[in-house]
Amino acid sequence: MSGHSHAANIAAKKAKTDAAKGKIFTKIGREIAVAAKSNPDPDTNSKLADAIAKAKSVNMPNDNIKRCIAKASGELSGDNYEELTYEGYGPAGSAVIIKALTDNKNRTVDYVRTAMRKHGGSLGNAGCVSFTFTTLGEIVIERTPDLSEDTVMEYALDAGADDVITEDDAYVVHCAVADFSSVRKYLESKSLNFFSAEITMVSSNMITLEGDDLAKFKRLVDALEDLDDVQNVYHNVDLPEEDEE
Repeated sequence: MSGHSHAANIAAKKAKTDAAKGKIFTKIGREIAVAAKSNPDPDTNSKLADAIAKAKSVNMPNDNIKRCIAKASGELSGDNYEELTYEGYGPAGSAVIIKALTDNKNRTVDYVRTAMRKHGGSLGNAGCVSFTFTTLGEIVIERTPDLSEDTVMEYALDAGADDVITEDDAYVVHCAVADFSSVRKYLESKSLNFFSAEITMVSSNMITLEGDDLAKFKRLVDALEDLDDVQNVYHNVDLPEEDEE
């Protein structure tokens, strides 16, 4: 789940099953197609280069990546996707932001609204919760015995990043959106193993849920993430680490 600091655990968890990989490939494929529509050359299209890097971080095959670019550039037939953002509230007043890519806006909003309502949430107006979130670049690097915190901090500062968070199994590098491509490229040049590399949203007003509220919230996010049109779900709930392993 997005929106908190334990990104490495989730990335690793999602990579465990082929079924999960297939869904991830489909979602990232849409991102590549949207990014490549205006310019299919990653050397001159930083958004496409970032999407390809994200695909490679989850081991998406090169043939899949090339096919997505070909569809977007008109070499192969493909769908036209629209980027949508929904905001709302989950159980106990939690804040949720849903990013979607869809070829049918009415279908997507109906599915999202139904999932929210079924699991104790509701959609709100644009801006109702996003004012508490900051959009930033996030690169999650595998923490290994021979990769020290000082080394990662040095690399991150040299790359122009803003912050490094050390976790049990990863280093999480944050940077401004405008600097994301250059920071990612620099860290890639150091042959670091990425769990993930993407633009994300982080809330400045994190909350803790317990008991039934926590269970309902987890079911809500699972239901939203399971929707084919939903790319990312961001929230302000500080989930217990054991729920992410």
